[in-house]
Amino acid sequence: MKRFSQLAIPYIAWAAMMLVLPMGLIALYSITEHGNSIISFSLTLDHYIKFFTDPDFLIILWRSLLIAMKTTVICLLIGYPVAYFIARSSERVQNILVLCITIPMWINMLVRTYAWIGLLSEGGLIQRILSFFGLGEVELLYTQGAVLLGMVYNFLPFMILQINTSLCKMDHSLLEASADLGANPVQTFVRVTLPLSLPGVINGITLVFLPAVSSFFIPKLLGGGQYFLIGNLIENQFITVGEWNFGSAISMIMAVIMMLLMVAVHKAENMTQGGKEE
Repeated sequence: MKRFSQLAIPYIAWAAMMLVLPMGLIALYSITEHGNSIISFSLTLDHYIKFFTDPDFLIILWRSLLIAMKTTVICLLIGYPVAYFIARSSERVQNILVLCITIPMWINMLVRTYAWIGLLSEGGLIQRILSFFGLGEVELLYTQGAVLLGMVYNFLPFMILQINTSLCKMDHSLLEASADLGANPVQTFVRVTLPLSLPGVINGITLVFLPAVSSFFIPKLLGGGQYFLIGNLIENQFITVGEWNFGSAISMIMAVIMMLLMVAVHKAENMTQGGKEE
């Protein structure tokens, strides 16, 4: 036991250096203000007050939460039927389909998002297809729809894989028992399959919503800077404006929101599994 605890020391040191220390510095920056000299600073909550009293910042926060919710709902509506189809297929077909879903994830997300610029731009493939049906005048790139499409494309595999894992782990004898008791396929799905797959659904929602709400390069590339989200605001404060203290305060606000969401998801998962909240 002592040997195992010693083996954990490098990981603890790495976590402290790469996770705890940066978060501590961000928290410190968020509640301080530089004085006249380099080493002087004062404690303040003005950065948090500035964020919550400015309607523009609150609109950006709400817009980020809204598009993250839209992305999550669309991924769930598309991902569940796909995951269900994969789980009901033969083992060979399952392996092929899962591979088809994971292969695009081998490519960097930034590169995949860049590819959509060419597809959605004027004269691109999608524009030509729409022109064939007489809809060539529709503006696709640098719109809210383009940002939403980019997020769904990038985060959909996380939803599919999580739900598929839950469905594959399910005891199929329960489906046979449900059929033997006279339940039709719809009743079996609602009363057996769906409840047993809820842990995967909850995990998929977590893995989609959390990165979607803080994404900054997808709206920057596909929104053309016209669709500003909270991730873009944080990036702008650090890189363009140079307001590290205010950017740190926004980062801490988002960190708190994400932690609260994770706590809510954990409680929801305990309820679906019939466990007791700790």
